[in-house]
Amino acid sequence: MCSSRTKPEQMKAKTFEVDDFFPPSPRKKDWTIGLMKVVSLLVIFMAGAVLGLSVSARFTRYFTSQTDLFFPRTIYTANCEESSLSIKSFVSPDHLMHRMNDDELFWRASMVPKMEEFPFERTPKVAFLFMTRGPLPFARLWDRFFEGHEGLYSVYVHTIPDYKLNVVNSSAFYGRQIPSEEVSWGSISLVDAEKRLLANALLDFNNERFVLLSESCIPIFDFPTVYEYLTNSAHSFVDSYDEDSWRGRGRYNRRMAPAIKLSQWRKGSEWFELNRQLAVSIIADSKYYSLFRKHCRPSCYPDEHYIPTFLNMFHGALNANRSVTWVDWSRGGPHPARFGRANITAEFIWTIRNNGTICSYNSKPTSICYLFARKFAPSALEPLLNISSSVMNF
Repeated sequence: MCSSRTKPEQMKAKTFEVDDFFPPSPRKKDWTIGLMKVVSLLVIFMAGAVLGLSVSARFTRYFTSQTDLFFPRTIYTANCEESSLSIKSFVSPDHLMHRMNDDELFWRASMVPKMEEFPFERTPKVAFLFMTRGPLPFARLWDRFFEGHEGLYSVYVHTIPDYKLNVVNSSAFYGRQIPSEEVSWGSISLVDAEKRLLANALLDFNNERFVLLSESCIPIFDFPTVYEYLTNSAHSFVDSYDEDSWRGRGRYNRRMAPAIKLSQWRKGSEWFELNRQLAVSIIADSKYYSLFRKHCRPSCYPDEHYIPTFLNMFHGALNANRSVTWVDWSRGGPHPARFGRANITAEFIWTIRNNGTICSYNSKPTSICYLFARKFAPSALEPLLNISSSVMNF
């Protein structure tokens, strides 16, 4: 029962059986598979690195942007001073030109602070409001008057639209034109121009007194005298009187009643001087102004009646009922006398300044009743310049 195979044969068969289950791998095949595994691992690693860098970059950008919202690394200051609103630009605008219409301007100018104390150092100024259709023939005289008193006055000029004043850069009138509209003599447009001048001047909170002048007006005292006279006065200076004639009560329109009664109707020169309180009250009024616009025409001359009547109705105690601008109506007619080169002498100016009139100033009598005079022709400029230092002290 014994096997017929020899021992070597048996060993060979046994080896073959084992090799059938665990066949040997060739050396070359093992090296190729290993290389492929390494390459695959490198590809996976590189792909992971790229993906990781991409995710990291996005996360960094997101995190940085969110951080910058709360902790900005860059502070943007371009044009910051120009666009920001400072107390200086609010209380004293540097530029007079703006895009506000009259309603917007009057609303803005009628704002009155409730706090009694100012949060800045305030020096009261006198605002000189010039209403002209064209050139200012006495600009050189006025420049002498203003010289050396910067910071105590402001100048505003209302002209016809698109007119440009031809003055030197050093003039007090340079860059002082306000947005203007057309004005017709004897119409409500004169009142509009007056209110426009007042409103623009009210934008400067340092302006305390407001005097209306024309291109034919001149100062007859030096600046310190005018400044002290106006800023120390307890009253404003507006002509406001009752005239029982066709030039006074005869211009009253009964359609203004009951808001404005005949007994309240007043007349006066349009060349006013107002304190800030009354200036604000006038430009803030729409009720009585609307009545004048509707019913004071034609031949009513609202510039001679609106402000005198309004002040008489509501602020009579604050008004001196006189003007500080001298005018000669002795020749009669619709216009006052006009003075040229031949009229200008030192004696003539002294006559205006000391004409024998006694008026009231802060409830006391005084002989200084006029600070300005009109109506002067352009030819009067040179002789006025020749006597200004010796007679008017400027």
